Amino acid sequence: MSDFVPARALGTELRALFEQMDADVGRALDDLGLAGYRPRFSPVVRVLADGPASVRDLAAATGVTHSAASQTVAAMVKAGWAVQRVGADARERIVELTDAARAGLPAIRAEWEVTAGALATLDAELPYPLTAFVTDLRAALERRPFRARMAAAALDPHASADVADHREALARA
Repeated sequence: MSDFVPARALGTELRALFEQMDADVGRALDDLGLAGYRPRFSPVVRVLADGPASVRDLAAATGVTHSAASQTVAAMVKAGWAVQRVGADARERIVELTDAARAGLPAIRAEWEVTAGALATLDAELPYPLTAFVTDLRAALERRPFRARMAAAALDPHASADVADHREALARA
């Protein structure tokens, strides 16, 4: 096993890069007059632009957990971009865009288009396109989750004494 430990952990580095890109998109949204609109709203807005949807359907359509979709919807409701109502089942919540959100759709769509264009230029500049990397990474983790990979690394006989001391706990997957 390698003794190499990066100065910044991968998760920290990925979060920092994402936050940098997300902040730039946020500034563009502010420039478009969409104060209070956050980039994380866009996947939900794309779905709701076609009409109301349940939180469960939003989660499925955007590829996030029900909890993550619910949190995004709550933030959208608080910011005035969406409203919720009880669905046919008392546990179901139906979400729809507010009039303000519908009025902002042309600017939101413009942001989507220029963000996609910026991503395309970034992909062209990189030796391995970010969009392909994300797709490949997701597929690799579906084949073998990261926790299973950690458990296998814990069993490496060349691991440090720290790992050896905690191997049993680390190898539980």
